[in-house]
Amino acid sequence: MAQLLWYKSSFSIGAEGSCVEVALAAGPDPRIHFRESDDPAVVITTDGVVLGSLLHAVKAEGVPRRRP
Repeated sequence: MAQLLWYKSSFSIGAEGSCVEVALAAGPDPRIHFRESDDPAVVITTDGVVLGSLLHAVKAEGVPRRRP
């Protein structure tokens, strides 16, 4: 994987705040990468179509919550 430029949320608390970071790999098949700042070795990768579908569903239906 090529070197990625990771961006933190503006809601992060300080340099060591827990947050999700995002990076975009450009190219003929652009991919979006996500990682947790506390565990940067674990990276989840998707594309814009899949991420767009997820965001659309969350906005339309909300996120189901677990019940205790």
